Amino acid sequence: MGKYVCLNGKLVERDNAAISVFDHGVLYGDGVFEGIRAYNGRVFKLDEHIDRLYNSAKIIMLDIPISKDEFKSLIVEVCKANGIVDGYIRPVVTRGAGTLGLAPWRCSNPNFFIIADKIQLYPHEFYENGLPIATVATRRNIPEALSPIVKSLNYLNNIMAKIEAHNYGAEEAIMLNQDGFVAECTGDNIFVIQHEKLFTPPVSAGALPGITRQVVIDLANELGYETWEKLFSRAELYISAEVFLTGTAAEVVPVVKVDGRPISDGTPGKITRELIKAFKEYANSTGTPIK
Repeated sequence: MGKYVCLNGKLVERDNAAISVFDHGVLYGDGVFEGIRAYNGRVFKLDEHIDRLYNSAKIIMLDIPISKDEFKSLIVEVCKANGIVDGYIRPVVTRGAGTLGLAPWRCSNPNFFIIADKIQLYPHEFYENGLPIATVATRRNIPEALSPIVKSLNYLNNIMAKIEAHNYGAEEAIMLNQDGFVAECTGDNIFVIQHEKLFTPPVSAGALPGITRQVVIDLANELGYETWEKLFSRAELYISAEVFLTGTAAEVVPVVKVDGRPISDGTPGKITRELIKAFKEYANSTGTPIK
């Protein structure tokens, strides 16, 4: 458990890290965040994550009060303070304290904080034996309402889908877009494999342009596999040769059952296992040094 949190540029003990209950991040989910991993004493894809954080903030017209370089230095500092070698980092920026009304221009200075700790999204057995997932009724927000490229603090859409999946006895939920095509899972991007080609929903379908997603696309290409963005239905999931999920917290996890239907023979596929191995090797050999 991480002992320190970076709050507005200062290290404080986690039990003393607090923001106002009038912060619009608390009241309305008005803010942005990132999830970042550390592997083998290095922060993985730090530049890409900070670029995405600042892009999300720009889209919602939230001014982050420090530079990107300062933010990256603080992330390394809080990792050092907590002795992180392999861990999870959560930078968050909120609108700041304001009135009980919606108006963001009535908020005071934005708050930002950085948590560095551990995470285990799925039990180890699912990485070995595969994950069962289920399609839920809760649809992905339409891009015209909230662009999927914004990682906002309002994840209620995803949380409701997660609750449905849990009620069905599944670990993760598939979310469809307004047209009935697969968009993404509650916290992960999704890939299918057919005829040794990889397909993943485009951002226009409602999918977050995940950083782990892009790493896996690049690794697949290096291994000689074609990758395509494509709209596909639940039915196409059922008859895929392989299915897997990607995400910062999830990394790369195989899916062996969708809506009660086994994928292929019901075990993790060959290409998925290759990508898991390639991702682990890559993630443990690159990144911004913590020490």
